[in-house]
Amino acid sequence: MRDVLVTLIVFGSLPYIFKRPSLGLVMWIWISVMNPHTQGWGFAREFPFAAIIAVTTVAAMATNPHRRYRLPITPVTITFLAFVAWMGVTSAFAIHPDQIMPQLVKVAKIMGMTIVVLLLLRKRIHIEWMIWTIVVSIGYYGVKGGIFTVRSGAQYRVWGPIGTFIDGNNEIALALVMTIPLMLYLYTLVTHKWGKRALIAAMVLCALASLASYSRGAAIAMAAMLCFLWLKSRNKAMLGMLLVLCVPVALVFMPEQWHARIDTIDEYEQDMSAMGRINAWRMAFNLANDRPFGGGFEIYDSEVFERYAPVPEDVHAAHSIYFQVLGEHGWMGLALYLALGVLTWRTGSWIIRNAEPYKELTWAGNLARMTQVSLLGFAVGGAFLSLLYFDVPYYLMAGMVATRIIVEREKQALVPVPKVNPLAPPPDVDEDTTDEELRHDPA
Repeated sequence: MRDVLVTLIVFGSLPYIFKRPSLGLVMWIWISVMNPHTQGWGFAREFPFAAIIAVTTVAAMATNPHRRYRLPITPVTITFLAFVAWMGVTSAFAIHPDQIMPQLVKVAKIMGMTIVVLLLLRKRIHIEWMIWTIVVSIGYYGVKGGIFTVRSGAQYRVWGPIGTFIDGNNEIALALVMTIPLMLYLYTLVTHKWGKRALIAAMVLCALASLASYSRGAAIAMAAMLCFLWLKSRNKAMLGMLLVLCVPVALVFMPEQWHARIDTIDEYEQDMSAMGRINAWRMAFNLANDRPFGGGFEIYDSEVFERYAPVPEDVHAAHSIYFQVLGEHGWMGLALYLALGVLTWRTGSWIIRNAEPYKELTWAGNLARMTQVSLLGFAVGGAFLSLLYFDVPYYLMAGMVATRIIVEREKQALVPVPKVNPLAPPPDVDEDTTDEELRHDPA
C-alpha cells in the first residue's frame, strides 16, 4: 500500500511540475531527504523516483516560455561551483579511479540538483516551501522516534531510514538537531494555535529522539545549537527560562545507560571507536600532505591505511566532514569547503543586519538566524560524522543566497522603521503648549 501511495503521489505531481517547475523542487527534496519509498516493502524501494522528478523538473525549466532561469552570481555560488569543479579534478587523480564512479555519480546528482534549487528559489514562497519540505521530511522520523522514545523510556536507540544519508543513529540525530531551529522559524509563521502547538510538540519529540540515538557527537551539537539559539533569540529571558526548565527534565528522563554512554566523551583514549576515528583523521592528514589533489572518493580501505595511517589495520571511515574533505580532496578542497561555510554564514549576517530596519522583512531576518543556528549544529556535529555530501546543508545555503537577493530587491521600495531609544529624553515641548496644539502639530 505504501509503494502504491508514493507512486501515485510522484506520478500525479509530474503534470503540475511541468506547469510550475518550482514544485519539482518540493518533490525532489521530499524524495531525496525523506526517502518515503524506503518505507515500503515492494517495488517502490528500488524505483528511480528521484531521477524521474529531476528529469521532469529540468525539462519543465528548459521548455518554460515565460521565464529564463539564471544562476545568481554571488561569492557563495562562485565558491560552490569552484568546490564542485575541484571535486571533478580530484576524481581525475583519484587513488582508485576504477572504483569511484558510483560515488562520483551520486555526488554529481546532489550538486547538480543543488544548482537547480538555486535556479528555482526566486520568491519568498519558494524558500518557505523548501523549509517546510525539509522539516516534514526529517521531522517525520523525529516525531516517530520521539514517540518511540517516550514509550520505551529511551531504553533503545533511535535509527534513521535504511539506505539513506541519515540511516545511522548518529546521522539521524544530527539531522534532527538541524531541523529543530527550522521548526522554530516556521513557528513564527503559523497563526493557528493548534499549528503552533503541533510544532512545539514536534520540536520536543525531535529533541528526545536525537538524545535517544545515544550519539555523543549529536549531544555536543545539540548543546552548541541550544546555546547559539539562545544568543540569536529575540526573547532571551523567555527562551532561557524554557531551557532551564526543560533540559534538566530531559536529562533526568534518559536512562542510566545513556548517561554512561555520554560520559565516555571524557574517556576517549579508552574508547576504541574514538581512537579509530582519530586514526582515520591522521590518515587523511598524511594523505593530503602527500597528494596535493587528495585521494579522491573511496579511499577508506586497507591499501590506503597501510600507506598513510598510524595504525594500518584499524580501517575506519572519515567520521568527520572536515577530514573527509581533506582526505578526499586535499588542502584546496578543505579551503574551498570552509570558505563556502564562512561565506554562507556572512550572507546570513548580512540578511539579519539589512532586514532589521524593515518590518516587512522580519521573516528574512528570522529565517537567516534560524538557518545559522541549524548550520552551526551541522558544523559541530559534522566534526564527528562522514556527512560531507549530505544535501540539506547545501539546500540551506541556497536558501540563504535566495533570501539575500530578495532582501536586496525589496528593501529599495520599503520605508525603514525608525528605532526608538527608550533612554532618550523626550522632545522639548513648550510648557504653554496645549494638548490640542500637540495633536495638530505637524512636527
